[in-house]
Amino acid sequence: MNAATPAVVGRRPILVTGGAGFIGSNLADRLASEGHDVLIYDALARPGVDRNLAWLTERHPRRISAVIADVRAGTDLAAAARDASAVFHMAAQVAVTTSLVDPVSDFEINVKATLALLEALRARPEPAPLIFASTNKVYGDLADVGLELTNAAYLPIDPAIRCHGIGESRPLDFHTPYGCSKGAADQYVLDYARSFDVPTSVIRMSCIYGQRQMGTEDQGWVAHFAIRALEGRPISIYGDGAQVRDILDVSDAVEAYVAALRDIKAISGRAFNLGGGAQNAVSLRHLIAHLSDLVGREVEANYSDWRPGDQRYFVADSRSIQTALGLKAPVPWRTGVANLVAWLRAERGLSGEPETKRAVRVGALS
Repeated sequence: MNAATPAVVGRRPILVTGGAGFIGSNLADRLASEGHDVLIYDALARPGVDRNLAWLTERHPRRISAVIADVRAGTDLAAAARDASAVFHMAAQVAVTTSLVDPVSDFEINVKATLALLEALRARPEPAPLIFASTNKVYGDLADVGLELTNAAYLPIDPAIRCHGIGESRPLDFHTPYGCSKGAADQYVLDYARSFDVPTSVIRMSCIYGQRQMGTEDQGWVAHFAIRALEGRPISIYGDGAQVRDILDVSDAVEAYVAALRDIKAISGRAFNLGGGAQNAVSLRHLIAHLSDLVGREVEANYSDWRPGDQRYFVADSRSIQTALGLKAPVPWRTGVANLVAWLRAERGLSGEPETKRAVRVGALS
């Protein structure tokens, strides 16, 4: 365990587990910018997140400190939580594919570590609030939702779902070890509010995208698609590409988390769906077409069989969280994706031209 630096010792920082990750780093930046001391707890296991941590500490040298440790290290995690004024629990095993390969590790990271964190908070004379990053996967594959294929997109036949999406009243239905582990942790977090008066709330996220996302094929698909498009490489699609997701810019997700902490007394023990909503619902094919426009050429896609637990449609009905927390309308998806592409160009030095074309130009200049 790397001890916290004097920047936050004795100041009751806000603890952000997984704080060097995509959403965690954006959240930590927002909190530090507002004058909060932030303690980041992260194993830095995901490629590229060390750059996020370096970015944060450079921007906020007096506000941000870090503990480099695994959430499965219970003693380290409890020590980090001991003096925290609040906890955002973002750290997780995040890939369905990884959970199918190693379900035991998936359980230990997503369930056991969450329970250990809750116990550490419960042991305090006055438990600190905890806000948990959950997932739409707790609703299963939604196979019973009737769909029709319209303009290269699966859309619900039920007009209410088509208009608003999937609400929190939808029964939970865990599929894949990842769905089971996140769903179990989700329920533990809610129950600790009921059983032990630990102030908690759960945010079940749809597809969040934006700056500082290290997208891969297994997780962070919007950024992954954008990176492949900029690199001039084909995108692998599992299924027919007509599956629909509501995508939400990370700035809007951060706004929701900050508001959840502000209003934790009013929302304790409640779970909320969070996504871009019907106005930001987009099929994979539509997103690829938009990326093609942004990079100035057609982006190639290769198609394979559906994967276990894949949802043909998920759009979050975010009306409950918008009402409870007074959230504004989200960033339109076309604008947000264009912003992401611009950031990736600057961050990674990607022009959007195919590799062969760039090689020819470099050779001509040398």
